[in-house]
Formats: sequence, structure tokens, C-alpha cells
Amino acid sequence: MSENITRFQSVDDYIVDDDLMLTTNIAISMGKPLLVKGEPGTGKTALAEAIAKSLGKKLIIWSIKSTTKAQDGLYQYDVVRRLYDSELGHEGVDDVKRYIKLGKIGEAFTAEEQCVLLIDEIDKADMEFPNDLLWELDRMEFYIPETDETIKAKHAPIVVITSNAEKELPDAFLRRCAFHYIEFPDKKLMRDIVLAHYPDLEEELMDQVLDAFFFVRSYDELKKKPSTSELLDWINALALSGLPTDKLKQELPLAGFLVKKDEDLDLVKKNKGFGGLR
Repeated sequence: MSENITRFQSVDDYIVDDDLMLTTNIAISMGKPLLVKGEPGTGKTALAEAIAKSLGKKLIIWSIKSTTKAQDGLYQYDVVRRLYDSELGHEGVDDVKRYIKLGKIGEAFTAEEQCVLLIDEIDKADMEFPNDLLWELDRMEFYIPETDETIKAKHAPIVVITSNAEKELPDAFLRRCAFHYIEFPDKKLMRDIVLAHYPDLEEELMDQVLDAFFFVRSYDELKKKPSTSELLDWINALALSGLPTDKLKQELPLAGFLVKKDEDLDLVKKNKGFGGLR
């Protein structure tokens, strides 16, 4: 890969494979939003954090909820406060700008240096939400009619958009994004991820927890398979517990840190952890 493309790379606590690193850097070079999908716990949100850390840039996070509207990311006009101030006879009521508050996109556009803008879990919003952002993300500007002002990006932000694939996104929106699906890490990559967080973990314990983790994930009946973050929490819990590591060979101690649904926990207990492994 040419030097003018390669910029983002793995950081201490976030290990990225070559394909994702290449896609990310090309998206940055092309100025396209990077849409990242994958099951929960595969590091989609952490990717934006790692990009900001790797490139030394500020991270602005816009966490999307079911009630979030595209307008919220641009600006909000507090007309109620202005009316209240007017009734009380406060000075400056005629200055509408006092009642305009920029949203996360507005913050990213007006930042003095290029930043990383994370639009997190875009699929939680309604179907019109992505299309409502097309103009602003394409043109890197938006208009505030209350002040007759156009906000243009001083420095186009690096835009990362995550989705858990809860609903399909509009084709027009997809066409404007670079796309990457984060596959769940295989055992080799997961070992590197664990070592990034626990560099002093004993090799024997590493082998046992990975065997247990991937065996539990192999249960087709699981309602929610454990994720990377849950594996890391489980390792931390095991280390703090002081339990002997040979317990892992017969049962799954502290399974509540790994498996988070009652029926899944019952299934794991019924199968005696991963006692069938050899």
C-alpha cells in the first residue's frame, strides 16, 4: 500500500486486521463516510476511538436513539427559552444566535482542526434519518434559516458510522459510504486482542479461556453469543477471583460475566461449561 494512503493503524488497545485498516485508510483518503457493520461487541465503536487515537485527533460522538432526528445533529433552536427571556424582559432577545446550539455535526464542522465524527448505531433511528443527512454529509455544510447562516466545515471530519444491522439502510445512503463488515475475530486475532489488554496473561490461562469462549459461542441455541468485551471482562473477573485455573477444565466459573441471558446461562450449566472439550 502506498504511503500516501496508509495512515490509521492498530493502537495499543485496539488490534485491527489488514482489510479493515486498508478500507479505513482509503475511506479517509476519499473523504467518504465509513459505514461499519457487525454483531455487537466486535469493536465498531472502538474503531472510531482507535482512529482518533492513532491519528491524534479529537473524537466527537453522536449516539443515536430511536427518537433522534437528523436535525438534532445539526443545530437546535431554543425558541421556548427565547420566548421566556422575552417575557421577562431580558436583554439580547433580538440576537437569535444566542438561542442556537450546534449539534454534534455542527461541532465537527466548526472545529478548528479535523476531528473524527462517530455517528453511533444509526440503525436505531427511523428509516428517514440516514437520507435526511445525505446533503450535509455530501456537501459538508448546512443552513440555519433562523439566522440566515450557512455552516460550512472548516475541516471535513473523518466520519465513522456504525450499525448493528437492526434494520436496512436506504440504498441512496449506502451508495455514499465506504462499507466494511467486521467479522468476529478468529482465535488467532482474539489472542492478539486479549494480549493487547492483558499482556502478562499466562499462556495456559490464555489457552483455556479462549477454548472456553469459542466453545460457548459454538452453541447454536444461544440467544446472545458472548462478545469480545465480555471475554475481556470475564478474564478480568477470573484474575480478581483468585480461582484456580484448573476449574476451567470442569466448569465455567463466573459465567455471568460471559453469558448475559438466563436461558443461555441455563444452557451452559446444563452442558457443564465446556467439559466436553479435549
